Amino acid sequence: MMNPNIIKRNELLAEKTIKGLQSRNMSGYYAADKEEALKIALGLIPEGSSVTMGGCMSAHEIGLVDAIKNGNYDFIDRDAYEDKREAMLRAYDADVFLSGANAITDDGVMINIDGNANRVSAIAQGPKKIVFIVGMNKVCPDTDSAMKRARNVAAPVNAQRFGLSTPCSKTGKCYDCKSPDTICCQFLITRFSRHKDRIHVILVNDELGF
Repeated sequence: MMNPNIIKRNELLAEKTIKGLQSRNMSGYYAADKEEALKIALGLIPEGSSVTMGGCMSAHEIGLVDAIKNGNYDFIDRDAYEDKREAMLRAYDADVFLSGANAITDDGVMINIDGNANRVSAIAQGPKKIVFIVGMNKVCPDTDSAMKRARNVAAPVNAQRFGLSTPCSKTGKCYDCKSPDTICCQFLITRFSRHKDRIHVILVNDELGF
C-alpha cells in the first residue's frame, strides 16, 4: 500500500500539473489508482470510436488496451497488420490515439522521444483526440529534468526492452549516440495545444511505464 504522505504529495503535484495543462489549452485529470484511470479514459472515448496507439505500456498497465479490444470500438491494432506502415498511416485519421509520455513537467509540458516517429507525429498532428496515460513517476520540475529523464530513464529501458544494441542499453546512460539502433531519432516537446479538447492527460497515482 502506498505511503499516505506520498499519496498526498502526488495529489498536490497533480493539482499543479493539471493547472499547467489547462493554461496550455490541454485537459488534465487525476486518478487515485489504475481502476479510476481506466474509468476516466473510457469516459473520454465514445463507443464506436476508431482507436489506435503507439507503444504505450501505461495504457496496457491500467487495462485500457484490453477494454478497447473487448469493447464496442474500432481498434486499429498494428500488431495485427502484416503491413505495419498501413496501420501507422491509418492512425492519423483515427478518432482517438492512446499514448504515454516519457516525461511531463509540473507546469504541463510533455517530452516524448521516438525512433520511427509514428507516435510523436500522431501526437503533433492527425488523430482527433489524444489520451495520455501518465504515471506520477513521470512528473519533473522543469523541461531540462524532463528531457534528462526521457533520455536517461525511458530511452535506455526501451532500448533494452526491444533488444537494441545501443550504448544506453548496455550502461543505462544516454551517450547522444548515432547508433543505427538508436531510438532517439525525433524529440517532441508539447507545450501548447491550438485545438481545445484535443489533448487529454490522465495523471495516475502509480508508477507506470518507463
